[in-house]
Amino acid sequence: MVLGLPRGGVVVAAPVAEALDAPLDVVIVRKLGHPLQPELAVGAIGEGDVEVLNPGIAPHVAGEALDEIRNRERAELARRVQQYRGNRPGIDVAGRAVMLVDDGLATGATARAAIDVLRERGARSITLAVPVGPPDTVRALGQLADHVVCLRTPRGFGGVGQFYVDFRQTTDEEVTALLA
Repeated sequence: MVLGLPRGGVVVAAPVAEALDAPLDVVIVRKLGHPLQPELAVGAIGEGDVEVLNPGIAPHVAGEALDEIRNRERAELARRVQQYRGNRPGIDVAGRAVMLVDDGLATGATARAAIDVLRERGARSITLAVPVGPPDTVRALGQLADHVVCLRTPRGFGGVGQFYVDFRQTTDEEVTALLA
């Protein structure tokens, strides 16, 4: 089965699922953005109360600020679960090989959270597949996933968006349509 990280990862995962003739679903995670630089991940949360923190960044964020970010992102995570699934449960991954797809990696926090969600749900094996990511992040995730496929690992990595001609924000409606 193929599981995308919303939102952009679902756009990348959909043609992969189609090519493999595999079911497509989502693993819903949310980045915990730094209060002064929201694109910088302090960590990430995922379904089932999963939380990972970036040890190089999280200790430098005040506890109250982190709690506020965590609460806001938990509410958004719950909203997205309802938006993307409604009352339908996620695909059962217990004992199954899964391919986890995102549109790229930066710190890898959301991918780490998704891997934890899938491990907690009993996935037999996890292949993380992304088009681009920094070499250190790809290596680190290789210690957590069973396999990592990353097409480009440039040394001068500045951000995922620099590798796309069109990196517009994917909408909930686009994700919902792809999952349908």
